[in-house]
Order: sequence, then structure tokens, then C-alpha cells
Amino acid sequence: MLAEFSIIPVGDGISISSHVAKVAKIIDESGLNYRINPMATVVEGEIDEVFSLIKKCHQRMMQDVQRVSISITIDDRKDKKSPRMDKKLASVEEKIGKSLRK
Repeated sequence: MLAEFSIIPVGDGISISSHVAKVAKIIDESGLNYRINPMATVVEGEIDEVFSLIKKCHQRMMQDVQRVSISITIDDRKDKKSPRMDKKLASVEEKIGKSLRK
């Protein structure tokens, strides 16, 4: 399963990087394959691992703020096994004939 998610603290000022850093540490320590980008994080793993990680990130963010907004997009396929994240990018790069910025 691939899951893209973002956890945004609501009502805690303009800059959120200190909150994001705390969550990013949890993601990094999870052992799951992941990519953090400026707007969200994509993780790859089994359903229970992925949802457990998102729950840990939610709980950590709620320690510091009163409200969060979470967006999650799931891509799950029976016919494909991990690792899919890199293969999906490689497939697109092959079709356009060049490497993309990562």
C-alpha cells in the first residue's frame, strides 16, 4: 500500500516546520519506505503498518496543538507487491525519456 498524508496543525501560527519536524522523526524511525515533499509525505508498507504510523503521527501532533487537519490518499493494489514507490516513478521517467527531479 502507498499512502500520501499530511497533518496540519490548525490555529498555531503561520510556520509549522517545528511540528512537521517532530512528525518527520517518527516517520524516519518507522522503518517504512517514505518520501517527504513540501506538501505531504508518501509512505509504503502493509495496511496495519501504514495506519499505525499515521496514528502515531497524529498523536504526536496532538500533544502540542488543540486541533489538526489530516488528509490521506491511499493507493492499494492486490496485483503488485512492494516496493512500488520507486517503480511508479521509474515507469513515468521511462515514458518521458528522462529523470525527474526528486
